[in-house]
Amino acid sequence: MPRGNTIAAIVSNDPNFSTLLSAVQAAGLVDTLNSAGPFTVFAPTNAAFAKVPAADLNALLNDRERLRALLLYHVVPGRVTAAQVTGLSSAKTVNGASLNISTSGNMVMINDATVTRADIRASNGIIHVVDTVLMP
Repeated sequence: MPRGNTIAAIVSNDPNFSTLLSAVQAAGLVDTLNSAGPFTVFAPTNAAFAKVPAADLNALLNDRERLRALLLYHVVPGRVTAAQVTGLSSAKTVNGASLNISTSGNMVMINDATVTRADIRASNGIIHVVDTVLMP
């Protein structure tokens, strides 16, 4: 288990991210999320993963390359705070594709996902919790 206050450590110590942690481990990305970064991670909760049909989720978890691509679609290089996110209309992810960003009042949408908690600060970046798994 990662120690300290890295993105990987925060995810591994929060029971709401147990499915995300399993996916990160299966994709071999623990060391990446434990590295210097900085990264901005749009982290889906267990409830977000539960929205994905079980057969689709199992297929993803058993296809390391597709899983890596999906997880890296949730990561933006650099440390992007909620205040900065609201000024953006898109962001390029580590996997090369772009996320659409929109705001309405205090609500921030990343593609079809709503940010439910923002600005969880880690030593190597920042986490924003989303209610839906982002699909590239």
